[in-house]
Amino acid sequence: MKVLVIGPGGREHALVRSLRDDPFVTEVHAAPGNAGIARDVPVHAINAQDPAAVVALARDLGSSLVVVGPEAPLAAGVADALQQAGIPVFGPTRAAAQLEASKAFAKEIMAVAGVPTAMARVATDAAEAADALDAFGAPYVVKDDGLAAGKGVVVTQDRDAALAHAEECFAAGGSVVIEEFLDGPEVSLFVISDGHHAVPLAPAQDFKRIFDGDEGPNTGGMGAYSPLQWLPAGFVEDVMDRVAMPTITAMADRGTPFTGVLYCGLALTRRGIRVIEFNARFGDPETQAVLARLQTPLGSLLLAAANGTLDAVEPLTWRSETAVGVVLASARYPDSPVTGDVITGLDEAAALEGVSVLHAGTAVDDAGATVSAGGRVLAVVGLGEDLVAARERAYAGVGKIGLAGGQYRTDIALRASQGRIAVELEEN
Repeated sequence: MKVLVIGPGGREHALVRSLRDDPFVTEVHAAPGNAGIARDVPVHAINAQDPAAVVALARDLGSSLVVVGPEAPLAAGVADALQQAGIPVFGPTRAAAQLEASKAFAKEIMAVAGVPTAMARVATDAAEAADALDAFGAPYVVKDDGLAAGKGVVVTQDRDAALAHAEECFAAGGSVVIEEFLDGPEVSLFVISDGHHAVPLAPAQDFKRIFDGDEGPNTGGMGAYSPLQWLPAGFVEDVMDRVAMPTITAMADRGTPFTGVLYCGLALTRRGIRVIEFNARFGDPETQAVLARLQTPLGSLLLAAANGTLDAVEPLTWRSETAVGVVLASARYPDSPVTGDVITGLDEAAALEGVSVLHAGTAVDDAGATVSAGGRVLAVVGLGEDLVAARERAYAGVGKIGLAGGQYRTDIALRASQGRIAVELEEN
């Protein structure tokens, strides 16, 4: 089985590593990849958002499966082109990827499917936005309706800041979704779907703000851990029954079956589970932590989803260890990331017991050195017998790596490791 992974980031590096470890996978290629992926498998310099280029590469390589990582190629119709060419693809069509590409569309589907989510309004101008902000009150939640790489959401007590974000989106030609604020801890659950059947992976929690204590602006994610020992019993089954399967069924009923990974971003509120958002692909950096624990061969699982045979898949198996992933970001990320700085200590970090280093925004310069090439540069994942041990290993790995002005959070999974995450559910 030959697999082609599309994308340049840390999520794709995690996918490549897991696929490479699958005994049924004979070859793994990536396009365009990054410096770390290029050390593991052959990479190909193509435009990942060009459906014709992706199809041509998959044909040239004789790929048995193409796995599309990021949201932009999905929105560009790469999965559609591969399907039309008869090449198995893990990733939704452009129509199905609207679950992520348009938050307003996702709200419509949730309404049809009866999925619990925040009350929301769509606004297309400042007057509508102001009315919605006043209706819901603070904290204000304003989301760019389109793709924003995880950074199109503002949550603030400041009404002026909320309205300013909405007006920025309007000025760019977009609309916004304004929602009620959801209390409670957030959970990410990846659900593998073949359009009709679904298999959940292990839940994870990520950390979106740039600074410790959830301070500062939103980012694409500064770290994650899995599993979540504090979740109530039956949580995953509840999400499958009330969120994932109703959504997958609604998508199939409208003639746009969802094949790929349905990323369920959830809040565990006092009133129970509420959907914050859907994504149409693996999340980054949760993927790095989740796949570090998966023992079931990944290639066979994704191929079953692409071929519509998930109902025949054996129950997934997982390592007993806990995984913690810490993201190292460039100086001045997320506003104006500095790139081109040399990264040192990569091999020393990867040599530590229970530590893996996954590249995101990296490249190789003319002198052959690995340099930063994006906002989020690396994810260092530690595997340990519990959260305390996994954190120690992840941060030991981070400590070996040098990057001028590099920044990372020191509190990834800290509260959970101290038993300080409480789930308060109201009595029915």
